[in-house]
Parts: sequence; structure tokens; C-alpha cells
Amino acid sequence: MSSKLTYRQSGVDTIEAQSFVHNISAHVKRTQKNRSLFNAFGLFAAAYDLSKYKQPVIVTGTDGVGTKTELLFEQNMPETAGKDLVAMNVNDILTTGGDPLLFLDYLGISNLKRETPRITRLVSGMCDYLESCNCILAGGETAEMPGVVPENLVELAGFCIGCVEKESMIDPSRVQVGDVLVGYESDGFHANGWSLVRRILAQHPDLLSREELRAALAPTRLYHDVVEQMRAANLTPKAYAHITGGGLPENLERFLGDMGAELTVPFWQNDSVQKVLQYVEEEDRFHTFNMGIGWVAIVSPDQVDTAMSVGPQSHVLGIVKQGVGVRVRVAS
Repeated sequence: MSSKLTYRQSGVDTIEAQSFVHNISAHVKRTQKNRSLFNAFGLFAAAYDLSKYKQPVIVTGTDGVGTKTELLFEQNMPETAGKDLVAMNVNDILTTGGDPLLFLDYLGISNLKRETPRITRLVSGMCDYLESCNCILAGGETAEMPGVVPENLVELAGFCIGCVEKESMIDPSRVQVGDVLVGYESDGFHANGWSLVRRILAQHPDLLSREELRAALAPTRLYHDVVEQMRAANLTPKAYAHITGGGLPENLERFLGDMGAELTVPFWQNDSVQKVLQYVEEEDRFHTFNMGIGWVAIVSPDQVDTAMSVGPQSHVLGIVKQGVGVRVRVAS
């Protein structure tokens, strides 16, 4: 018997990897209906022609899905993980006023053959969201790492590249006292705060039914529709904020400087969420979760009606003030 080994015997199957790339090609093509790469998909790097932009500014972002992934896989919801991965990155690009052009993913797994059905569904979810916002799945990396990545776990990371005309770029430095914060509702916890949610569920395993848990695991909302409708209405907000980890206070304070606001959010009408929140310290809720508001636009007072009309489930949250920080309360 030969003592020599093959790569496959070590747990890595390059033939299976090639087959996986072929299997997801139909999903990839769905993301190239309105935009296309400068060269073919599947090369060593992706290229995009920016010649239609007059003064292009490249914007980039990277993010993951975090500990929510474990629950999504336990509930057999890999498509949602793919949607979360896209939304967490594309929404960040949208805050600049930019167009999301190219998306790349990194998937780390222990065994490709075993995981192919699940990660194919994950890619399908990614492409559902990418197709809806005209962003190309330009490539990615599926790393088979036996002995490093635990079985039944998939490491996820996403990377988005966008572009914006220099004169159209959102400039938060324009925000001033008296401007109005308009919030747009979230579809749930999105992809933040799940380490706390998982701990609560571990301590109270009967807190949520299977249906309630799956409802709480709803994908991060993609706010491309709000931004597109803003553009159609010829409205350029002074700032956008994607409300992720840190909640409304931390995500707004990062660009408000010595200004702030006292915000009032509507009661979060979500039974699954409210069951979880009863076990969270009241003040900490606002610094962990989006509290029902996943996106904020800051506009001048004369633009409020337009900003309210462009997105469903919008609310005036408050007014920018001088030197008060950001404090949030729930409407009584």
C-alpha cells in the first residue's frame, strides 16, 4: 500500500469545489441582469467599468452575520443567512449615497461535499437580495478547512464595493441643529444582539415557540427601496444611518459630534421581540438592539413630508439638538 496521500484524503476536495462553483452559476447570473462585469465571472479577480460615472468615488464595506448564524442553521434557514450577509454590507454602502455594484463572499466550512446543499441555499438567499438591488455577485472564496472550522458550522463574511458621484455623496458634516431624524422600521432584531438573545433563550428554553423563533430570525431589511425613492423624489438627505450593533445612540453619535437628539420610537409591535426584551435591562435595550428602527435619514425640516412618503412604516423620531448626546425612549 502506498504511503503517499492526496489532498482529498486530508479533507479538501478541489473537484467538489469546482462542481460547487458550477452549481451556483445560475444564481450568479440572476445578479447580472442590469449590471455586468467588465470581464467574465470566474477569473482571478472581478472588474467593473466605471466610465458612466463622471467623478466616481469608490465606497467599500465588510461585515458578517455573527452569532445569529448558529440559530439560522439550527432552524434550517440558510437562505436568511445569505440575505443577512448581503443586507449588512449593502445597507452600509447605501449610507454614502452610493450604488452597490459588486459583492463578494467568504464561506469557511469543514467539508464541502456535506455542506454543498446548505451553502447553495445560502448563496440563493444572497442572490435574492443582490438581484433586488442590482448588485453583482462578483466572486468569493469557499474555504474547506477540516479540523479548523467545526462541523455543521459555516463562517460567513461579506464584502461590498460601491460607487457614488463625488457631488452626490452623502455628507453628514452638513447636519445642523434643527434637522429632523426620520426612522424606517426594521423587520426584527436583524443581525445584531444575538449573543444576548441566545443567552436568554438558553436560560428560558420555552420562551419562544418554533414559529416565534423563526419569526424573530427574519432577515435584515434591505433599505435600497428607501434610498431609490429618495433619489426619485430628488431628495438628498444630509445623513443616513444603518442601525446595527450599538443601536440608535451609538450609530448616530458617531457622526453627530457635539450635537445629539432626544428620540421617541414607537412601541415595537413584534410579539417574539417583546418576549425577549422582558429579560433585557431597560437601558441596555437601546444600546444593543435597533428597537424597531433599522434605518434613519436626517433631513431639513422642509423635507420631512417627502422623506416620510418614500418609505413604508416611517416615523419622525426627533430633532437634532446641541450637546445633548442621543437618548431614546419608547412612546407611551
